[in-house]
Amino acid sequence: MNPLSRALVLIVEDDRKTSALLALYLKKEGFKTLMSTDGIEALSLWERHRPGFIILDLMIPRLDGITVCDRIRLQSEVPIMMITAKIEEEDRLAGFSVGADDYVVKPFSPREVIARIKAILRRMKQGEPSPPVSHTFGNLKVDLQKYKVTRGGVLVSLTHIEFKILQTLIGSPGHVFSRQVLLDSIYPNGEVVVLDRTIDVHIRNIREKIEPNPGKPCYIRTIHGIGYRFLDDAEECLGSA
Repeated sequence: MNPLSRALVLIVEDDRKTSALLALYLKKEGFKTLMSTDGIEALSLWERHRPGFIILDLMIPRLDGITVCDRIRLQSEVPIMMITAKIEEEDRLAGFSVGADDYVVKPFSPREVIARIKAILRRMKQGEPSPPVSHTFGNLKVDLQKYKVTRGGVLVSLTHIEFKILQTLIGSPGHVFSRQVLLDSIYPNGEVVVLDRTIDVHIRNIREKIEPNPGKPCYIRTIHGIGYRFLDDAEECLGSA
């Protein structure tokens, strides 16, 4: 399979005028684009070209955006921005729950979309740690240099945002992080406005991937009314999980 091309953006949108407008603005900024009008074709294009960014409409034919996002997340951490005409909180949380990195509601400004894409790609580039640092907690190993997490020697696939949250938590084991602080670790410049509950969705996803029993977490504990903390001495809990 082809390596990720950071300059290639896949636009998945059944409204051809919207796709063409986004493609026009992206090309002006030096990006290359691919366009798809349905979920099945989008997955096929993703497999063949491995774009570096995906703009994904929630309501598309054949396979909806949530399903497409979920299937891509099984293979890759490529940044995904969802766009939709739906404004309900549940719809936004559904997108984040399957690993979307951002969410834009129609009608939107193409310039804002481009700015958000650049911000996400910039954070990914800046967030790559340079020193070779790894942490081991029981059977959980987190390699900050390779952006790699394993549990019992088995690779755990985390999205970029999930990894950033875990990185923040393990940076100060035992410290209680508020939801706002965790949001700031993802969006340090405050360029994206998201809900506090978004963190809860990401934490739930991380637990599903790293905890032996997500219903009774050993590593990431909830501190009710405040936020979350990571325990680096969870051996007793792990033994009973």
